[in-house]
Amino acid sequence: MKEEEIKGILELLASPKKIAIIPHRSPDGDAMGSTLGLYHFLKKLNHEPIVIAPNEFPDFLAWLPSSEKVLIFEKDKENIAKILNESELIFTLDFNALHRTGEMENVLNKLKAPFIMIDHHQKPDDYALYRYSDTNFGSTCEMIYNFITFLGYKELLDKTIATCLYTGIVTDSGSFRFPSTTSMTHRVVAELLDIGVQNGDIHNSLFDNNSYHRLQLLGRALQNMKVLPEYKTSYIKLTQQELDEFHYVKGDTEGIVNYGLTISGIIFTAIFIENKDEGIIKISFRSQGNFDVNQFARDYFNGGGHINAAGGKSTLSLEETVKQFESILSKQNFNV
Repeated sequence: MKEEEIKGILELLASPKKIAIIPHRSPDGDAMGSTLGLYHFLKKLNHEPIVIAPNEFPDFLAWLPSSEKVLIFEKDKENIAKILNESELIFTLDFNALHRTGEMENVLNKLKAPFIMIDHHQKPDDYALYRYSDTNFGSTCEMIYNFITFLGYKELLDKTIATCLYTGIVTDSGSFRFPSTTSMTHRVVAELLDIGVQNGDIHNSLFDNNSYHRLQLLGRALQNMKVLPEYKTSYIKLTQQELDEFHYVKGDTEGIVNYGLTISGIIFTAIFIENKDEGIIKISFRSQGNFDVNQFARDYFNGGGHINAAGGKSTLSLEETVKQFESILSKQNFNV
């Protein structure tokens, strides 16, 4: 961040304020870790922060410190809109376009309070007074660590804040195996561990806390996997009926898409999940190397994200969406 931006933010934070902190819709570990990490930091500065998520977050993140205090916009739109209108400062974390908040966008667009964006995705919109946007980072949580440091408050980092930030770093880095994991990522994590983070406990809470039904759903997803070796591509599809059969709850499909890249010779994979309530097919894309799934999602499936991880959606049926996907593959260059 530039020196004048840091100075401007410090001026905004110089006196106690009502501050809303917002993650994207369907928040993941990085979204919840960054918002709650910032929440605990701002509490230490005597502000009145509140985290407002557009919709529910997965149960496997419900152990995060103060997650029980997070307000869910979809559950109480009228009252939460009032809280947002009374906020004196708005932080948006882990997204860079207000439409990523769903219905909440209609309220955010009308707010008079200044916005501060902290995010690591491509092509940010221009809605924030101050913008800390950098695609070189693998997680927004690592950026929050830097943000706190830039402001000169590194000494305020404690085990609670560090636990939140570690959670986002480990989830968005694929447990430190994604290409966006840098030597600096490991240095930040080392400092968080020195502060007192119990990394083993966090890993257990995130990855070793499955329900029987989730494992059954994973089994079905792997059975449904299709491999297209001529395109170095694999994909999985899950119907609403299959989700219902295995008592799906939010978060149960998290990470399943990554299995497609574990097959030798595969550089591009996707998962298509039918959502009858919303009338869409939710899509996640992953890739290895230089195959740009962010551009692929933007070009064909109303989405976006990072070069190796992105999301999208389709209003066609599941079968029509998959058929469209297969037809697009012939136009791609898989020798990148």
